[in-house]
Amino acid sequence: MSSEAQGGRTAQLKHTGLRPGWTTGACATAATTAAYTALLTGEFPDPVSITLPRGQTPAFALAVEELADGRATAGVVKDAGDDPDVTHGALVRSTVRLLPAGSGVVFRAGPGVGTVTLPGLPLDVGEPAINPVPRQMMRDHVARVAAEHGGTGDVEITVSVDDGEEIARFTWNIRLGILGGISILGTTGIVVPYSCSAWIDSIRRGVDVALAAGHRHVAGCTGSTSEKTVVAEYGLPEIALLDMGDFAGAVLKYVRRHPVERLTVCGGFAKLSKLAAGHLDLHSGRSQVDKPFLARLARQGGASEALAAEIEVANTGLAALQLCTAAGVPLGDLVAVAARDQALSVLRGAPVAVDVICIDRAGAVVGRSGLR
Repeated sequence: MSSEAQGGRTAQLKHTGLRPGWTTGACATAATTAAYTALLTGEFPDPVSITLPRGQTPAFALAVEELADGRATAGVVKDAGDDPDVTHGALVRSTVRLLPAGSGVVFRAGPGVGTVTLPGLPLDVGEPAINPVPRQMMRDHVARVAAEHGGTGDVEITVSVDDGEEIARFTWNIRLGILGGISILGTTGIVVPYSCSAWIDSIRRGVDVALAAGHRHVAGCTGSTSEKTVVAEYGLPEIALLDMGDFAGAVLKYVRRHPVERLTVCGGFAKLSKLAAGHLDLHSGRSQVDKPFLARLARQGGASEALAAEIEVANTGLAALQLCTAAGVPLGDLVAVAARDQALSVLRGAPVAVDVICIDRAGAVVGRSGLR
């Protein structure tokens, strides 16, 4: 097998030997697809197949089927694979109700799904905590079912999660102002399992394979959205992409001993603000966004004391970024530069040039450093 075939994110996951699972967003999409199909045909497809953003077509067994009074409910039990996900085993339900033509797709939070109550998230206050990618997945599948079975695609989708409010106590939702339950999440539909030792070992093998294939520019990415960004920016092949996840320190320490000519670090603004503040493990359970640190950076970028005070009490890193953007303070660039400088300090003079790109949840670049 060639080095090219052994590299990249897919090879990293295979190397860990861990079994991937499905996000709550994928489960909600499967349940929605089954429920809407039953509304239009009178029969629930079981198992129900969906298409994920990267083209995979998993099939889900139904745990719940209810059809009555112009609405249908289907339920799927979430399988998180080998990831220690608090939502593993949760029953995700979707109830679909037909709406008048022209209504579009309307989302509701049922029992166990939270509602957004504070700004700074990718959803407006008052909206159900169903993130943008799962919403789009459900819209796409509703449109597909409508086209196949003669529907209009105008539906109300109510997503609920059994015991979701209790599960949410073990997440950051309450602190983020998401009340009443968990969030429906996922950007790829797939839960990538993380065993720290196995994943760090896979990062090392990823660097080895990239070097063996002659690649001198690699990118450490926190997820699939950041991978797309660096491919668009630099045209890097999959073999040069390291699925860094939360393990920024693992990438930097291994590259220090096995140098590449250039390392690009790309990830969400909030995660990379943790690296900028000196954290090498970016997991939400082991490091937090340091808003006083962000306020200090903002002051360096010309923020007033009043703005700095707002940043210190902002709900999220994204909220702090939005405040600075509105005020013309380049907080994204400041975080990227600080993260780059932290990376260089970990590299301890190794002959590696580093640049950092910060993105928002949609993949738009919100900050970048120069190459140094």
